[in-house]
This record gives sequence, structure tokens and C-alpha cells, in this order.
Amino acid sequence: MNFNFTIQNVLIAVEDGYANVDVQVVDGTIAAIAPRLDVVGTAINGENKLLLPGFVNAHTHSSEMWQRGIMSALPLELWLAELYDFAPLEREKVYLSALGTAVETLLSGGTSVVDHLVLIPGKELETIATAVRAYREIGIRAFVAPLIQDESLTAGIPSGETQQNDSRLKSGNSSTALLTHEPYFRSTAATLELIEEAVRQFHRPDEGVSILVAPTGIQLCSDDLFEGCIELSDRYKLCRHSHLLETKAQEKLAQEKYGCSAVEHLKRIGYLGEFTTLAHCVWLTDADIAILAQTKSTVVHNPLSNLRLGSGIAPILKYRQAGVNVTFGCDGASSNDSQDLLEAIKIGSILHNVTDLDYQHWITPRQAVEMASLGGVKGLNLADQLGSLTVGKKADLVLYDLTSLSLLPRTDPIGLLVLGRPTNVVDSVWVNGKQIVADGQVTTINVQELRHSLFHHSQWEAQRKSQTVTQIEAHYRTVMGLSDE
Repeated sequence: MNFNFTIQNVLIAVEDGYANVDVQVVDGTIAAIAPRLDVVGTAINGENKLLLPGFVNAHTHSSEMWQRGIMSALPLELWLAELYDFAPLEREKVYLSALGTAVETLLSGGTSVVDHLVLIPGKELETIATAVRAYREIGIRAFVAPLIQDESLTAGIPSGETQQNDSRLKSGNSSTALLTHEPYFRSTAATLELIEEAVRQFHRPDEGVSILVAPTGIQLCSDDLFEGCIELSDRYKLCRHSHLLETKAQEKLAQEKYGCSAVEHLKRIGYLGEFTTLAHCVWLTDADIAILAQTKSTVVHNPLSNLRLGSGIAPILKYRQAGVNVTFGCDGASSNDSQDLLEAIKIGSILHNVTDLDYQHWITPRQAVEMASLGGVKGLNLADQLGSLTVGKKADLVLYDLTSLSLLPRTDPIGLLVLGRPTNVVDSVWVNGKQIVADGQVTTINVQELRHSLFHHSQWEAQRKSQTVTQIEAHYRTVMGLSDE
């Protein structure tokens, strides 16, 4: 199908300000950008509207939507225990939450989503197929990264063997006894076979769906799993995606496992690289940052979940000064608790003003927009095709209504978008030239039906108790040096 249209008299950012131009799109590709062009295809009125390249929601977990608003105030390691005690195990919920994630991303300026997809045990391929179906139906560009591990949940908590735990064990304090780790239910080999089959069935980049290799992180993955993912990514030309040093506990764990930082270890085994995206990256040293710059790896900044879980503030300004590519993600809706990409971009920009007194290092609104768009696609091997308003690139575009009350009175349009609290400002969205949002409404699915389905598949609740948290909390507090007083 041909997607030809011309956006007339629309505002775009140029080096020294803004300009009103026409933008021609032919066969889903930007064909011309200039004033007063001939109309090709459908004419779109761009008056009093701002056109930007689509953003990338570069790290999320769609099925977490079912637990947003109810998760306890816990650090990541305990939070995960609660999350998985109540994780949805029905494919219908996977489908609905993928649609919900896509809608919220689209209506906050995103045209692509990286879904670090939690898999239903025993129904892994079905889980992937269900999410892929949802993303195809709505039309967002989807990077499905099946979340894999080969170690059990408790393996992600430091043992404390090299710290205060040794002396306490010798004194007979049983509350510090090492956690026992059950074998993971699926072998490393079987996990890698599963991902390879997912690639065969679902990896269709030309159709807007890509599969990524996505070991969850050093805390729950063996070197065999990482190395198997490296081999698969090399053989099938897949991008790589993982969590990295989200918490202080993971920093401690890396030292226990490897005797060096997680970044050093991942470099040693060959996991880092130009098409590797790493979520969080909160607890990195200056030496680690230099490695990320050297390997051209991408950092996905998830400021809201890092604050929600008390993980810390990632040294984003240091990354940028070192030349590391940085982009933004919402993270899952259980740790955010939304998929509002503009909110993540705002917080991810201004949060760091308190980390560096030199205001010349602070992130400007225009820099934030570039990080969210071009920065997002760099790590996905698509910088030559997406991420900027450039002739020859694909038309993943978002049109913002500058007459919206939250973008008034008129000042700097991008400043208003990034620094304000924009609501209902997305007028139109195109992905690969296909319009999927018009007049502020998603046109490819029935959002009213989605609302009803999300409502009827859930219930109001306020209190619940995680048995796994109860079992592991004392050990976590001990190894992290937290008092029980």
C-alpha cells in the first residue's frame, strides 16, 4: 500500500529557531521538506502544529500494566519478588496490556516501543505471538525483547559472603544464612532454542516487528546464556537489550560473581557494542562509562522507575560528556506507573540539574528531543532510516497541536512540550507513512473497547502480601546493611 501525503505549513525545528514548511511523504518515506511544495497525495493542514520525528519508548515491560498503582514501596530485588508473585498468566492480559502500552506511547509522542516482554512459563512462544499480534494491529513499530534468564530470582541478591555476613555466620546468627537458589525451571540450551524459534517466527523488521536478544541482566543470567545470545545476535543480525547495574545490590553481586564490575565483565565476553541497549546504568564508575563510550553501547535512561524503586540517579550528564549515546524509556508500568513518554523525557532531563552545578552541562529541551528520537534508534541499528526529519528517512512522525491549552501561551514550542505538562497535545501520528493517530484519536483499534476490557479484566484492590518477599527480606536487609530497628 502506498502512503502519500503532504503536511502543509507546519512548524519544524531548524538550527536557529523554527520554520514553516511543507513536508512531502511518498511511499512512506520523507521525499521533500521546503516551503510551498506541490501537494502529493492527501493534504494535511499543519498550521499551528509542530512536527517532530517519533520518539522511542526504549525500555518497558508491557504486562506490568496489570499491577500499576498497587506495588509496594520496595527496592528492586524485593519489588520483583512481589511482582512475580502476582504476575498475570493469561494470554488475553498480555494482549490487552501490549495494546495499552502502545496507545499510551503513541499519545505521548512515541512511534516505537522496546518491550522487554515477560514470558508466561510453558507458553513462551504463545506470549510472544500475542504481543506481536497486538503491536501489528495497532501499527506501532515494535521491538520485542523476550525477557530471559537461567537463574532463579534469589540468585539476584548478593550472598554477602565477602562482607559482614562471614562474621555473623561464624557467630551463629542464622538470620544471615545464605539463600538457597532453586534451579531455574528451563535450561540455558532450551532458552536459547526458544529465542531462535522466536526469531524464525516473528522477526520481520521490514514489517515493523523486530526480535531482540534480551537476557535480563548479570543478576539472573549465566555467561553461557549471554554468550549464546551473542552468537544468535551475530548470526541473525539482532540487536541486544539488557538491564545493567540498576541497583546497588547488583553492583555488589557483580563483584561477588566476577571480581570486577559488570561492565568490565560484559566487555570481556563481548556483549557490549553499537547495537546493544542497556537499561538503567545507575551504578557505573568512571571506568565503566569509558567502556560504554569505547564500545558505542547505548544507555536507556528510566528516571521514573529509578526514583520509584529507590535505585538511584543515573549519571546521565557524565555519559553525555563521555560521548555515550543516551535515550529514554518509561520502564514497566508497575514501576513508573505509566507509559507517558513525555513525562519520562521531562524528568530524565531536569533531574540531573541537581547533580552538576555547571549549568552548561544541563540537558536542553532540544537535546532531550534528539535523545528521545535519534538517540533511541541508534542502538536499534536504524539511525540511517529513522530519528530525524531528513529526506530519505522513513516517515515515523508526530504532529503536535500548538493550540492545546497546556502548550499556551506561545513561547518556545519544544520547550513547552518538554518542560511543561502537555496533555492531549498529539494530533497525528504516522508510522512508516501510515497514519495511526488522527485528531488525537488512535484509528487502528477501538480504544473504547480496550478501556472496557482493561476495566473488566481487573478489580479494585488495596492490600496484598507477597510470600516471597517475606521469605527473602531479612537476608536482603542484612547484605545491604540495613538495620531492623
